[in-house]
Amino acid sequence: MIGWRARLGILVPPGNPTLEAELSTVAVPGVSLHYTRMNATGETGSLAGQEERNREQIAGLEGNVELLSMVKPRVVALAHTATSYTLGQADEAALIARIELRFGLHFVTAFGSIVSGLHHLGFRRIAFGTPYAMEATLRGKALLEEHGFAVVSHANLPGVRNIYDETAERAYTLGRMVDHAEAEAVVISGVGMPTLAMIAALERDIGKPVISATSATIWNALRTADVREGLPNLGTLLAAGIT
Repeated sequence: MIGWRARLGILVPPGNPTLEAELSTVAVPGVSLHYTRMNATGETGSLAGQEERNREQIAGLEGNVELLSMVKPRVVALAHTATSYTLGQADEAALIARIELRFGLHFVTAFGSIVSGLHHLGFRRIAFGTPYAMEATLRGKALLEEHGFAVVSHANLPGVRNIYDETAERAYTLGRMVDHAEAEAVVISGVGMPTLAMIAALERDIGKPVISATSATIWNALRTADVREGLPNLGTLLAAGIT
């Protein structure tokens, strides 16, 4: 039976070619992943028009969850950090409560998963990097600060034309660029840029934990589904087992 331990539903932006490919390398026995594309128009992955696409995705979100709920997932994860930057803390909490009440399932977000991962590891001072425009990066920084974290360093990756053209090597470069002596951990936002292949190497090289939006999302979805499984070579958050 598919997903005899848990079925996880993943909501993906319409143009994202990265996430399914990355998560296909994360094999957890008895766990199956099921995807639905969200609704947005325009040039997906482009830094221009991101806020408008975020709002389109939010407007269609409950319809997307309704489709995904047909496979009876235990948890649905919204795999797009910038959506949370548009919503803000209060509206995101209200959206989560509404979806969980309506569909009778657990609902987590990529950004909320980063927050949960930082709390789980006990970190408060972080370095923060994104592949977004600086305006969106500053929104993410402000939202982290609203959640009580001290962002001691932040930057956006230079030269991004389309997030979906970026590589794990560029994500590594971003992590090295934002790292700071006062940071207890490095956070890399954005599930459209591949990160899983470089997290372990970056952690070794900078000597501190690295959390990406993708690693946090799969960690939080598994944890919320009560699946306790250590995943090696994917960073501190996933390596020791999910508790």
